[in-house]
Amino acid sequence: MAHLWPGQGGPSIDYISGPPDDAWRDTWPRGLVILGSTGSIGCSALAVVESHPQAFRVEGLACARQVELLAKQAARWRPSHLAVLDEDAAARLKALLPSGYSPRILTGREGYAELATLPEARTVLSAQVGAAGLAGTLAAALAGKIICLANKESLVLAGDLVRRVCARTGAVVLPVDSEHNAIFQCLAGRGQEVRRLILTASGGPFRGRSLEDLRHITPAQALKHPNWSMGAKISIDSATLMNKGLEVIEAYHLYGAAPERIKVLVHPQSVIHSLVELEDGTQLAQLGTADMRLAIANCLLWPRCLPVGVPPLDLTAAPLTFHEPDSGVFPCLELARRSLALRGGRCVVMNAANEAAVELFLEGGCAFLDIPRLIEAALAAHSATEPGNQSFCAPLHQGTPPAPAGMAALQSEAHTLAERITQLDSQSRELVRKLARDGESAC
Repeated sequence: MAHLWPGQGGPSIDYISGPPDDAWRDTWPRGLVILGSTGSIGCSALAVVESHPQAFRVEGLACARQVELLAKQAARWRPSHLAVLDEDAAARLKALLPSGYSPRILTGREGYAELATLPEARTVLSAQVGAAGLAGTLAAALAGKIICLANKESLVLAGDLVRRVCARTGAVVLPVDSEHNAIFQCLAGRGQEVRRLILTASGGPFRGRSLEDLRHITPAQALKHPNWSMGAKISIDSATLMNKGLEVIEAYHLYGAAPERIKVLVHPQSVIHSLVELEDGTQLAQLGTADMRLAIANCLLWPRCLPVGVPPLDLTAAPLTFHEPDSGVFPCLELARRSLALRGGRCVVMNAANEAAVELFLEGGCAFLDIPRLIEAALAAHSATEPGNQSFCAPLHQGTPPAPAGMAALQSEAHTLAERITQLDSQSRELVRKLARDGESAC
């Protein structure tokens, strides 16, 4: 099925990984690990599994602290391994499991990474929220897994690293984000005749509002997305348009497309999930009902296309409209573009500052309009000490695909780079919380 794969190695599109091998494509049921099974994406993924239970063997499930829901999921699917954040969560989970069922329970970042490398499962859905998802994604890539990637932050933080590891281990990335899954489908069998990638954005709950309108926005208002049912963090990112900024960076790493060839259009109806513009000016669009089960199933079942209980799209329901994003009211998109252009760790800083600012907003520790201000302040502080226009992750050592001894060196080097990212991420979060405490971003 390589002919269905987006272009590789060319000047227009250079996809982050090669296609899955025939063994994975033709083997059913597929062993599956879900990192972040209790979140919105994880629950939707298990709904896909429920639609086609003969196609999957659930080998591992992981969450942070939602152990009650994880226990229910585990009781239904009986995976051999579970993972949670810490020992306290593990103890609570163990007490909730049905008698006669004793899976191995792993904890912490190391536990998530171990779950991602289970030999029984070649397919790993990386759906943990935020920067916490990098450890699992990287572990899966180092183990040569088929990674259904819903954690966009893995590429925002370490896209260069993930690409290099995939090239060395044969790991595969299938994009779960609805926008990138749409582009992936439009690029099937294509690549080098592409002019632009066009990401669509709903505009969130505040499209068309002025800065004055947003001055006193509450978390409850920001969490009410008009089209999608999502978790709290991604809902706030959608409201600020930071989610689209993260997706621009994700597109750069997934498709190897120059940043200036990645465009964003606001499309309030969320019917067209993204488009690809070809050199002759024509455009290919992927349309569908706004339900993440479709994109998840496209990855988990690739290259098969099977129904998952989503109602078909009704094109007569509403007119389709498009307009340019308002960068004056929603500056997060441009902050992300600037971070991608300057590099030097700025994408790590921007993502960490955003996650910290969103947490503060949800806790009542800052205003909605403070989110981009805190991010910009963190980026300015980083720029004062770090040069731009360089990759934060230095190239991995070159050579032929690693022998067993070489794998140890590859893993060591990748983990060293990941630790650098983790340290900068932590420093940036601390800075944002300090700025908020000091009142330097207050409206």
